[in-house]
Amino acid sequence: MDTKNADLHGNAPDSSPVALLIIDMINDLEFPGGDELLEPASRIADRISELKQRAKEQSIPIIYANDNFGKWRSDFNEVVEHVLTDGVKGKYLAEVLKPDKDDYFVLKPKNSAFYETTLDMLLTYLQVKHVVITGLSTDSCVLFSANDAYMRDLKISIPADCVASINPAHTDDALAYMKRVLSADISPSAEVDLASLRQELASVD
Repeated sequence: MDTKNADLHGNAPDSSPVALLIIDMINDLEFPGGDELLEPASRIADRISELKQRAKEQSIPIIYANDNFGKWRSDFNEVVEHVLTDGVKGKYLAEVLKPDKDDYFVLKPKNSAFYETTLDMLLTYLQVKHVVITGLSTDSCVLFSANDAYMRDLKISIPADCVASINPAHTDDALAYMKRVLSADISPSAEVDLASLRQELASVD
């Protein structure tokens, strides 16, 4: 008997071979190094917003994976509200990338978007084969999440202009590693053809 509900009890009605993952971009930046990260984070927020809009046009699901800032009783809406209204450094990020009602989200306790979250199950129900990973920081949470995606046999794109870290050299090193070891496509976001990618993967079943 099939014990798996086809749509995750009505909570995952979409089906797409591609998903856009936005990591830690709803971020107050109120930590050591936050000042240095503000400019590159703001820059990639604009690029991610453009990529998100293109994904929406292709009915590609958007998934936010965000730290809980150590507040174990918080939920994602509280995190968004905090960044938007509490006068923090990262306000611009939340303004540009404020989640839409039909976006998905997971709160993560550690670096990887997969560790102790529902992301793995969500991707399974959405029938995702390829994740486009964006966000902060390239050499930490993006890297750990990409490693876990690779271990799950997912294809990976990490647009180089949609990820950042405090030290640009660390971003370059991490991108080179993910391209070499994880076979990640690190082409800039303008070169990511979401429509073709979706069509190509949909025909592979």
